[in-house]
Amino acid sequence: MKFIKNQLKYLLAGFVFWLPVGILVFIVRYLLGVLEDSGNNFLEWCFRDRTVYTGLGTLFWIAVFFLTGLVLNKTRIGDFMSRAPIVGLLFRKGSETITLDKLAGLSPCLFLYSPTCLSYGWVLSEQAVVLNNETDRIALVNVYYPNVPTMVTGQVYAARKETVMKLGNQSREIIDVLLYGLRRPETLRYVPWEDESHEEFKHRAELFGLALDPGDRGPIPVKGSGKAL
Repeated sequence: MKFIKNQLKYLLAGFVFWLPVGILVFIVRYLLGVLEDSGNNFLEWCFRDRTVYTGLGTLFWIAVFFLTGLVLNKTRIGDFMSRAPIVGLLFRKGSETITLDKLAGLSPCLFLYSPTCLSYGWVLSEQAVVLNNETDRIALVNVYYPNVPTMVTGQVYAARKETVMKLGNQSREIIDVLLYGLRRPETLRYVPWEDESHEEFKHRAELFGLALDPGDRGPIPVKGSGKAL
């Protein structure tokens, strides 16, 4: 009975693997068939005296999809469509979406996701706050929090500035850490804000688990060994 159970386990594992593949192949074949038939019917109606070869129907729809996407992304029609909820994401310009290249140009950071949990992210911008019709000092930071392992789909959090610690490390190093720590930098380098005094920096560094030497006013290296900081 144990032998039979093992064989059934292998059989079930193979079935679970091939089932979604088979469903995907079936859907693709069905969609290609619909595109081919409808495209051929349209071409036969336009060119009644000529033979429409197999495959031209699918190529016709590929050309239609490409030209439609080109018009939507290169004209104001796409700007109008980008305002639609959910679907509008497909029509927004590339500068409005997060890519790995854009992450490489942003400053990585640690921020207090909770009072006891530090999370990696990237600084998108600093947000001015208006209080009683007067602009107060910048107090909020828009932080991009990526989803692992896709990285380019995530959330944007408005975090208090004092709860965000900029890092002097390259973005590539932080991406490697987030990809399950397969590669990681030897140290994390804490960097103060431009308008931050040493005392303010020292206090914030303590919130991030680091006691500073009062005589050190440069970026702070934090050695890591793969364990939690």
